Amino acid sequence: MERIKKFHLGKTRREKLITFGLVLVFFGFIEILQATGNLSNLLKGQLVPICAYVVMALSLNLTVGILGELSLGHAGFVSIGAFTGIVIAQVLRPAIESNGLLLLIALAGGGIAAGLIGFLIGIPVLRLRGDYLAIVTLAFGEIIKSLINNLYIGLDSKGLHFSFINDNLRLLEDGKKILSGPLGANGLPRISSFIGGILLVLFTLYFLYRLLGSRLGRAILAMRDNAIAAESVGINITRYKLTAFTMSAFIAGMAGTLFALSFSSVNASKFNVDMSILILVFVVLGGLGNLRGSIIAAGLLTVLPELLRSLRDYRMLAYSVILIAIMLVTNNQILVQWWTQRKKDLKGLFTRLRKSKQGGEG
Repeated sequence: MERIKKFHLGKTRREKLITFGLVLVFFGFIEILQATGNLSNLLKGQLVPICAYVVMALSLNLTVGILGELSLGHAGFVSIGAFTGIVIAQVLRPAIESNGLLLLIALAGGGIAAGLIGFLIGIPVLRLRGDYLAIVTLAFGEIIKSLINNLYIGLDSKGLHFSFINDNLRLLEDGKKILSGPLGANGLPRISSFIGGILLVLFTLYFLYRLLGSRLGRAILAMRDNAIAAESVGINITRYKLTAFTMSAFIAGMAGTLFALSFSSVNASKFNVDMSILILVFVVLGGLGNLRGSIIAAGLLTVLPELLRSLRDYRMLAYSVILIAIMLVTNNQILVQWWTQRKKDLKGLFTRLRKSKQGGEG
């Protein structure tokens, strides 16, 4: 029994190291390309959005893959974090010269705002299950987009000014608009960086792995597998669901801040139901509950439309065909079993080679 436990812990640790190593190798590869001048402008412009989408996928995987609840309004939490981060960055910009520190404060503010809304929304919403929960979260995402489309925020020497539906900010001469309703936010400081995005991805991975190894994480997994059995042994279903939902919203809010502050202008239409579905596609294709899979799927599918741009009219058709092919391959049990067997064969081969080498040295 002790040997089995040690093997499981070793395997888990190895999986974590591989995932962290994958992120670091990608970072090193991009830095080498940039240093040698081989990084195209197309890929360079996609680096921060890739990191943001990876974090969004990881956050939704906490709700869909680990908690086992379907959410179709994840873009709502992303947008809350995005526009909260924008306001914080614009307000503190004159006082903080360091882009790194300003980004860190904006990320924290965006995450906290999204987490708070997630907590308040989760209290009534998480009493629902299945299709009903999906429909309500979808409506929530659209409501948030509509509210932001009608929100006006300005800043002058007297502080922040807010107006809803109509532009009645009445700013002083030294004032400026931060958010202009359906026009969104313009003239933003582009303080998001690739290094900041990689650090956020690593932080998110560390946070989620620590969560999964904790008592809270084991309770969440138990609820996902069998809610009735989990409740029968004393697990508070509502409390743990609400905790996981709030954590997911918090991470999504930080991703939204990183995403928004990589552009010079942002409006609420970016955070529509299409974004929610896209993030869900990342999670499903990467594998429910599979953090490494979410990273790979988000990275590849973010870059893929740009790589297919040369196909012009057939770009989205090719993108759809590739998505369908990936779904068929990843859900084909024969191929999955074949790949599993090949991995076992390779592992056995390496084990025999290592033993024979040790025997030769002895």
